Amino acid sequence: MAASGITAYSVKTKTKNVPMIDPVIDIKSGRYIATGKDAEGNKMAAIMGKATAEEHVKNGNAKKGSGW
Repeated sequence: MAASGITAYSVKTKTKNVPMIDPVIDIKSGRYIATGKDAEGNKMAAIMGKATAEEHVKNGNAKKGSGW
């Protein structure tokens, strides 16, 4: 498990607050969207605000993707 600060809902396993591994934050249409995978390799996404997204990038929890 990665010690990432980003958690998301896993649609496949129907569980909340699943830690996201290797998240990448993209900006699409003014929204900050973190995409990554859970421990089983299922794709996940989380939408967040600008302040939250910048905090995760600053802390090294996520990488900047497209749109920055």
